[in-house]
Amino acid sequence: MATTAKRIRNVNEISGVSNFFINGFFWIYTALCVLPLFLVIAVSFSDEQLVLVNGYKFWPEKFSVGAYDFLLSDWQSIIRSYGVSAFVTVVGTIIALLTMSLYAYPISRPDFKHRKAFSFIMFFTLLFNSGLVPFYLLYTQGFHLRDTIWVLMIPFLVQPFYVLVLRTFFTNSVPSALLESAKIDGAGEWRIFAQIVLPLSLPVLATVGLFCTLNYWNDWFLSLLFINKENLISIQFRMYEALLDITFLSANSTAYSAILAQNPDFQLPTETVTMAMAVVGIGPIIFAYPFFQRFFVKGLTVGAVKG
Repeated sequence: MATTAKRIRNVNEISGVSNFFINGFFWIYTALCVLPLFLVIAVSFSDEQLVLVNGYKFWPEKFSVGAYDFLLSDWQSIIRSYGVSAFVTVVGTIIALLTMSLYAYPISRPDFKHRKAFSFIMFFTLLFNSGLVPFYLLYTQGFHLRDTIWVLMIPFLVQPFYVLVLRTFFTNSVPSALLESAKIDGAGEWRIFAQIVLPLSLPVLATVGLFCTLNYWNDWFLSLLFINKENLISIQFRMYEALLDITFLSANSTAYSAILAQNPDFQLPTETVTMAMAVVGIGPIIFAYPFFQRFFVKGLTVGAVKG
């Protein structure tokens, strides 16, 4: 008994030391992920001149909202762009999840005759694409979607990698016996898909939904390609335009001097406004992650252990 108790004590001691180092590693890793975000926020609220002289600080030496005053000088456009990005992100993610699920579910069924052909089509598009020029011509001259809100959604509606992820989940994690019993009870394919498959697939749907949300929110390239109307510009492209304006004024002394002639108190922020752009652009999307988190972890680990 004494020997057994001693062994248990030694195992507990070893386990305690291991847990200490593992927890310490993850605390350090978490700090390395979070501290840059704190630094960005701190610099965005710092005085421009002190940042240029003393560099970045985790706490502002002199608190200033000059970067946000410059960035939000045309706040109506910012709010409008936020609305465009929010609409595209929410509606686009919902439609993308539905579209990709409707494609992935049939090719996950072994009784679907043409599933190999449709799987190959999706896999082929994962490896090859048509290029930028055909892509541009398709949406502008083929679909005539230039300067419409839909052109910001449709290119991301079906993404091959996510379709294959959904297919794998449907194949491995949705019991075929459950589907067969539902069919025996008289349920049709649409009812099986809506009331059985989708509820059982919440982890993978949340995981794919999070990535789709990030894709839609962070996209600025589609606005650059297809949008000329000011009221349809996304928030990321609005920030990109502001950065280009700052770069132009910094490099063009004549234009900067003309602005100073009209407004002698004008001060062009460069470093701080860049950080303010990051805060304005990333702020809302941070709140989306807690909504997906409990499904996200499960979606990444599901199928890893088979019992």
